Amino acid sequence: MTHGKEKQLSKTIAPAAPLGVLVIGRKRPGFDQQWNEMIRRQASEAIAAMGFDAVGAESPVVDDATIGQALDRIDARGCRALIVLQPSLGHGQLAFAVMQRWGGPVVLWATPERQESEKVSSCSLVAQHLWSATLRQANHPFELVVGDPDDEAVRASLKQAIVLSQAFVSLRRAKVGLVGASAPGYVSMRVDPFTMRRQLGVQLHDLSLPLFIDRVREIDESRVRDDLEHVRSMQLSMRSVTPEDLTMQSRYYLAMLDLMREEQLDALAMQEWPELPNVLGQWPYLAMSRLSDEGHAISMEGDTDAAVLLLAAKHLGAGLGFVTDWLEHDEQAIHLWHPGTAPLGMIEQPSLARHFNIDKPMVVDGPLRADQPVTVARLWRRDDRYVATGFEGRTIAPRRKLTGNQALMHVDGGGVSRWFDTLCHEGMPHHPVMFAGHHRDTFHRLARMLGIDWISKESSL
Repeated sequence: MTHGKEKQLSKTIAPAAPLGVLVIGRKRPGFDQQWNEMIRRQASEAIAAMGFDAVGAESPVVDDATIGQALDRIDARGCRALIVLQPSLGHGQLAFAVMQRWGGPVVLWATPERQESEKVSSCSLVAQHLWSATLRQANHPFELVVGDPDDEAVRASLKQAIVLSQAFVSLRRAKVGLVGASAPGYVSMRVDPFTMRRQLGVQLHDLSLPLFIDRVREIDESRVRDDLEHVRSMQLSMRSVTPEDLTMQSRYYLAMLDLMREEQLDALAMQEWPELPNVLGQWPYLAMSRLSDEGHAISMEGDTDAAVLLLAAKHLGAGLGFVTDWLEHDEQAIHLWHPGTAPLGMIEQPSLARHFNIDKPMVVDGPLRADQPVTVARLWRRDDRYVATGFEGRTIAPRRKLTGNQALMHVDGGGVSRWFDTLCHEGMPHHPVMFAGHHRDTFHRLARMLGIDWISKESSL
């Protein structure tokens, strides 16, 4: 009986995620090697407690050969982040060997000195300072973590650096699909595949809008019926639409899902306006809201950079995003709005309705949840380079009722008019993206990793 319980329990425990760890050693003795061993043990325990399986840390690396062997093991395990630990100062030249073999960011972890000793025990911070200068001069991305392995704040900082590194590597391997193009007149949202690949690492995959329309029409009826049953079980309220209107939404939903799976897309941008409601008779917004709610990075109006930002946020743990319009503002708050595309989970009481402009189904109405901390961020191309921004605040109760989705955001620090003027002069497209929670620092650090200029609200005031 005991054996059976242990077997059942093992199925519920997720395996530890692999994490590359290099411990820089020394060919010649030096510093306090007893302290070195203590720090290595404490760092190993901290990494394990955070849910990671350290790969490459089995023995210190001291030259190009041992670094190569360790990185081979790290690559073989599919690690997407690399920590470099120096419990005793090692050879600074080894930074080049690491950079040549590891294309992703490097997390430099500087550990503390032995406080009760009269002699310098490790020079770990000096060592990582040396490496940071070398990495920066070589334009190789890195993060720096300083502190005791047993300190919970240090572990939290280390976890954030690991997540940032993993997000960077995931973007470098990502593929975003663009069905059609940017919406008519939305010139500032047009994407350049070469700039995207060069700076973000993301592959752009152009897809035919007419072929997508054919795909929607050709979805198997039995699959549509099965999906309709699921949608009806959600019991969403309806206004000026009927249950029969849900059939086309299931077709849209299945067509987008199939397209992403077949083309192995990590994100998707749709040119839905004006063709889809005019040709197929409905807007695809319920389908897109469902997909977003399920964690897929998907944006409307051909806004490919917004889709990439949604994907980055997913990897960073920032959650779902609402691609929206900056409708109006005063000095303290921004009124964000868009007709019915928000993820269902972000909406207070979602209901299904018709579009306010082209009067056809199917949008998801309802304001976003109030009294929530939020971050607004944006990634865009300007002067053949990407730039990014992010700022924080809190949602408050809307001052008036609007169809579609809306959120009134009280902006930390106010000064909204000046900030809007700054963003306009920086060329920011009219689609900001709102995320639940405060993530400005995380977005900023990812931009730094990617070599993207950051537009700061504080510098505009």
